Amino acid sequence: MYELKNVTKTYNASKRKVTALDGVTLSIPDGQMVAIQGPTGGGKSTLLQMLGALDRPTSGEVQLGASMLSKLGDHKLAEIRAKEIGFVFQGFNLIPTLTALENVETALAPLSVSAADRRRRAHEALESVGLAERESHLPAELSGGQQQRVAIARALVKSPDVLLADEPTGALDEGTRDEIMELLESFWRDQGLTLIIVTHDSAVARRAERRLHIKGGKVTEVGASPSAASRAASAPAAA
Repeated sequence: MYELKNVTKTYNASKRKVTALDGVTLSIPDGQMVAIQGPTGGGKSTLLQMLGALDRPTSGEVQLGASMLSKLGDHKLAEIRAKEIGFVFQGFNLIPTLTALENVETALAPLSVSAADRRRRAHEALESVGLAERESHLPAELSGGQQQRVAIARALVKSPDVLLADEPTGALDEGTRDEIMELLESFWRDQGLTLIIVTHDSAVARRAERRLHIKGGKVTEVGASPSAASRAASAPAAA
């Protein structure tokens, strides 16, 4: 479970102070699917960085489970990112000189996993996203949707508790967007993930169990569509 208490993040830019997050207090229960929307510059990326243990607030507290992220050192934050949090990005962020299988294996490199086990788990992860037969292909040999499937496999191969997705369908056409969202939802339901998606796409946001809006660094609740609530009711309860 995430707990944010009065989180503020400020930056100094061109001799002026920019407030990216302004006193955000927020709880996200384990196993919830959340969409975050808002205008460019409203604080979406900064909030995701806090949730992903990629940055610390200027003031306030960010807690994930028993870990107070806002108080931990760099080494411990890196350990949490490696073990507990998976990331999916709009630009896929695949290494162009590595095959699909090797890209997925990179997520296991910081962990104490043997080479043989890394290879096996990476193969299983690619199989779970329907790309086992493309594991020897380089990113340039894959379509945008296939590259995003590789990125999802890389995020999930370490069996994280949380999956953070930053505009995961922003570079995809409408049909591929829906396929990727159905894939993410299937993992959310089947694995009991906490799934948090930043998106400009209202069609994506409406699929979420819960919707948040951030503007000027302040977060407000939007709610969820009836169809999202129905999917949430069918999802397994978090352990």
